[in-house]
Amino acid sequence: MTLPAPFPPLVAGADGLDRYPGDTAALAARMAQIYGVAADHVLPVRGLTHGLELVWRLAARDAGSVEAPDAEPYAGLSRIYRASTGETVATIVRALGSAEAVAEMAARVSPGLLVVDEGLVEFADAPSAAALIGDHANLVCLRSLSLAYGLAGARVGAALAQPQTLARLSEVVELYALPEPLVRLAMQALDPSRMIETAERIAGVRRERERLVREIGRLMVVEPGVGPIIMARPSDIETTLADLARFGVAADRSGDRLRLPVSLKPEVNDRLLAALGLAVGKTPAHRTGQAVRDTKETRIVCAVDLDATAPIRIETGVGFFDHMLEQVAAHGGFSLRLQCEGDLHTDPHHTIEDSAIALGQALKQALGERRGIARYGFVLAMDEAQANVTIDLSGRPYPVFEGEFSTPYIGEYRTDLTAHVFRSLAEHLGAAVHISVKGSDDHHKTEAVYKGFGRALRQAIRIEGDAVPSTKGVL
Repeated sequence: MTLPAPFPPLVAGADGLDRYPGDTAALAARMAQIYGVAADHVLPVRGLTHGLELVWRLAARDAGSVEAPDAEPYAGLSRIYRASTGETVATIVRALGSAEAVAEMAARVSPGLLVVDEGLVEFADAPSAAALIGDHANLVCLRSLSLAYGLAGARVGAALAQPQTLARLSEVVELYALPEPLVRLAMQALDPSRMIETAERIAGVRRERERLVREIGRLMVVEPGVGPIIMARPSDIETTLADLARFGVAADRSGDRLRLPVSLKPEVNDRLLAALGLAVGKTPAHRTGQAVRDTKETRIVCAVDLDATAPIRIETGVGFFDHMLEQVAAHGGFSLRLQCEGDLHTDPHHTIEDSAIALGQALKQALGERRGIARYGFVLAMDEAQANVTIDLSGRPYPVFEGEFSTPYIGEYRTDLTAHVFRSLAEHLGAAVHISVKGSDDHHKTEAVYKGFGRALRQAIRIEGDAVPSTKGVL
């Protein structure tokens, strides 16, 4: 059946879902870019379990009848045997740790398949075995978007192998294996606009994992996992499980070991340490905010941390605007990651406007109730240019911009959009932002405005106590 449904479903975001799924060539091409392999070396699948299932199907088809002695499907190493002769037709391993180990095992198990589970490779120190696919026709690497890209519930991944091997696997793939919504979610998660923040999230989890290993290692034997997991061996596993449960910390038992979760949020990991009876200084929760903005013109992810000064990374495709946003963050004293894929082939207008909207939304989320903030800020001179910037983080948007620019462009940046940027910021941040600028050099005037806004914002977001700075008691 390939005819469309007679009408679209009554669900939000259902455009195109009245038609049967198309091929996954675009997803395979994007995955190939992410994983550093050729597009014909990628077969999109429904996560690791589906990839393993395809290996079983292929082995059963080629060998007639197969079995595996390991009861645990995710054991460190398992083999699929030809039932009639005991010949190994596929070997499945979690990780091999080095290129030499992969090459040695691939040669040893040939002509049987060597299937490497790389579902957590983004969190690991060892390089991916995918780099060796070109040298070993029997090598299959299974990747997943579950944890590194936050799509555990969507079930999307990939099998990486030489084209002839993928052709064999494709023969046992069921019809419409990847529903259209899963393909869409995967394409969004792998969009270039997501890469900065995804990399920062993975790095943050790794930093927290190292901290937890160090602290928990003072109490019990710890085996660092390769993902957001720590394997620990408590002396009394039942008591430890009970202690964790009292603090609301989930843990899985694996024999005499516990699989302990690692969160991106330090305060969550502190609760894990407290449940184990480890006295650590309480990590203050940072004021963080994130905005994801997807339109027909732009795709943006913006994240801020008002209580950290780094990292600052901006990629909008408009070089001067990137520099200006860097000035806002650097002079504002906060971390900013913003990445945008916009329709620059038409004009930078949408990229600049939507980036300002996303920044305002992220800042508003980070400020929360605005409890304890200084609320007001003002400044800035830059050579002959003078910018006066006043801010009131009142929750009420009111933009005022006074100033003119005679130069239409600075690089690809349209100077007439400067007022538009700060109007968008004021409206989506929820603030009164009054700016006036004068001078003779439009570059200096523009830079003074952005720097001045950063300095004024720095003053306004500064924590001075714990009360809401308003006689109303709310902002």
